[in-house]
Amino acid sequence: MTTEDNKAASFGGGAASAETMALLWGTKPAPTRGRKPGMTLPGIVAAAVGIADADGLDAVSMRRVADALGVGTMSLYRYVPGRAELCELMLDTVMGENGLPRPHPDGWRASLAAFARQSLAGYRRHPWLLDASITRGLMGPNQTAVIDALLRTIADIGLTNGQRMAVVGLVVSYVQGRARQLADDVLAEQRSGVSGERFWRDFAPLLDEHLDAERFPELARVWRDDELSWEDEFEFGLERVLDGIEVFVRRGSGR
Repeated sequence: MTTEDNKAASFGGGAASAETMALLWGTKPAPTRGRKPGMTLPGIVAAAVGIADADGLDAVSMRRVADALGVGTMSLYRYVPGRAELCELMLDTVMGENGLPRPHPDGWRASLAAFARQSLAGYRRHPWLLDASITRGLMGPNQTAVIDALLRTIADIGLTNGQRMAVVGLVVSYVQGRARQLADDVLAEQRSGVSGERFWRDFAPLLDEHLDAERFPELARVWRDDELSWEDEFEFGLERVLDGIEVFVRRGSGR
């Protein structure tokens, strides 16, 4: 099976090699033979990201990218060995879109909250990132810089190195979970042609017929009380995650 055919060989799969790391970090020597390159690696990656944004990660192939650029498929292999390596480059590229997390003047909580909101926005721009295993990726320069900067925002709050990494993982996992819920709703709307608002408007009366207040008292009480938007729910959950971290930090410092 070729790299082109192996859709699973991405984000730390078949691309886990020194050659791919050299490609990510820009240390791979330029070809010394053949025609003068007529494309750029960033341009190829940008085309691939555009395809993934529009049609999902599975739609990305060397042929599809070549068609988007108006070149022959084989010409891409002068720049990138295959799809798996291209996926790694896509991930690292979008990780660098928003710059680096910075310490917030209001402290570490505000720093993590700002990072979480920015990350959610990134997942909404690029839903295919949810199919990327960041934990098994090859760590390109942008991803490395983001994680390093994020760790610096919680460097002096009394946690061990392992605990700081666990805090980063906790926040990232929360954001990913919420992002996946939102992406699933968008996908359902695309497939059905029915918006989430219309679905719940049509479904609510059907459930009302069965939601007996004596049998299901708590659900009946909250069912029609739709007081929180998805943004409100995200912020509520994020604050509870940060509350938990803060309790742990205070316990460790004796406060």
